[in-house]
Amino acid sequence: MNSDTAHGWENQRTTQLFRAILKLKNVSECEDFFRDLLTLREIEEMTERFEIALMLNKKQSYLKIARKVKTSTTTVTRVAHWLNHGRGGYKLVLSRLGR
Repeated sequence: MNSDTAHGWENQRTTQLFRAILKLKNVSECEDFFRDLLTLREIEEMTERFEIALMLNKKQSYLKIARKVKTSTTTVTRVAHWLNHGRGGYKLVLSRLGR
């Protein structure tokens, strides 16, 4: 059992949310849905993490990333951990964007 399963966040409710997200057809629909779902700060945090992942994927230094994104190197390190030791979600999306 992985730690995600032990924590219990993967359940019928989260599956329902992810299925709903998969119904979105374009960027405009995503913008509308996520703006209704999340606070502006939550959107900014998600955007920041994804920007960090993009920069890490380009092998930029943690310090350079932290300065550009205006965040701490701790946040960069946290994203790097999930990029390199997570479940592969970042890598999957980054590889698809690279095509």
